[in-house]
Amino acid sequence: QVQLVESGGGLVQAGGSLRLSCAASGRIFSTDTMGWFRQAPGKEREFVATIVWPGGGTYYADSVKGRFTISRDNAKNTVSLQMNSLKPEDTAVYYCATRRGGGLYYSISSYNSWGQGTQVTVSS
Repeated sequence: QVQLVESGGGLVQAGGSLRLSCAASGRIFSTDTMGWFRQAPGKEREFVATIVWPGGGTYYADSVKGRFTISRDNAKNTVSLQMNSLKPEDTAVYYCATRRGGGLYYSISSYNSWGQGTQVTVSS
């Protein structure tokens, strides 16, 4: 079992920045993929970004490419999401997730463990 706890959400004005963090504990492997998803009110959960290991390859949704940066610290079992140039449409609950094994990196069903989420609200 892997436990994930997100932090760093909040209210920010459009154009501002936030940094989300996710701490993993339990049976986490350094080779587990770690990613972020988000869910806006009335919408389905969607892929935001992920980072694979080894290698550190990163993948982003087109909607956040160039504005968000995912990073990982395997020594601390944490993954972060730096969000810049935030827009009102980025408002959502952001979830951290881990994936072990195969499956598409952007598919919700590929991820095995999920955090409780942290709210990000961007005002216009």
